[in-house]
Amino acid sequence: MCTTCGCSGVDAHGVVRRDGDARYLPRAAGVLPFGLKRTGVTAGDTARQRLVRVERDILSKNDAYAAHNRRQFADRGIFALNLVSSPGSGKTTLLVKTIELMRDKVAIAVIEGDQQTSIDAERIRATGVPALQINTGKGCHLDAEKVGLAAGQLGLGDDGVLLIENVGNLVCPAAFDLGEAHKVVVLSVTEGEDKPLKYPDMFHAASVMLLNKIDLLPYLDFDVERCIEYARRVNPDIRVLRLSARTGEGMAEWTDWLERRGGGH
Repeated sequence: MCTTCGCSGVDAHGVVRRDGDARYLPRAAGVLPFGLKRTGVTAGDTARQRLVRVERDILSKNDAYAAHNRRQFADRGIFALNLVSSPGSGKTTLLVKTIELMRDKVAIAVIEGDQQTSIDAERIRATGVPALQINTGKGCHLDAEKVGLAAGQLGLGDDGVLLIENVGNLVCPAAFDLGEAHKVVVLSVTEGEDKPLKYPDMFHAASVMLLNKIDLLPYLDFDVERCIEYARRVNPDIRVLRLSARTGEGMAEWTDWLERRGGGH
């Protein structure tokens, strides 16, 4: 999926990464390469071990930056949230609506993550709050180092709220801590209620699930209760808020949670 975190790693023996826990499957057969269990170390093993080391090195370096970010945010009373979702879930519209409702109550700044363009950052700046765009190129997620550098440039005052809109992707951002207080996963009712089961790492890592675009429910075959049950099957503690960023329905509960800085979770 990208060239920065190893998730696109495919070796010459056709071994591809299965998921974020450093397990691997052959590209085609769905079983271990011939001879792996019987003959011990093979050339494929060497390649796999190299990919595992690369992934561990990347994540450990990122975790160190994330810990630094978290200390900086805590020292300054900044409440940082990492908003994650599939593309098209309505994250940017949600941020615009959130800013409109809260900008007179608290200082807000936004970090926008996309592979290309500054379209979303321009939408945020039009609300009057500072926003900085990070283009990841072939990368499919933000990392803690980039977020720390961006946060330092935004000039957000103490006790403010930092909203980080991650690259649209329900896979890799789950593994990358940015130093945030909470991951908030945004799921649109147009996507299908089975997303928590298909992408469990993301929903397990999130503290809150925002079920967005509920104004469209009369026109869709979407089972809200089943979706919530799936999410809590993956993460029993996840908080679920139903809202529509377009109409404003349910936004008060979300902004109240923000004002309380995740209190009462």
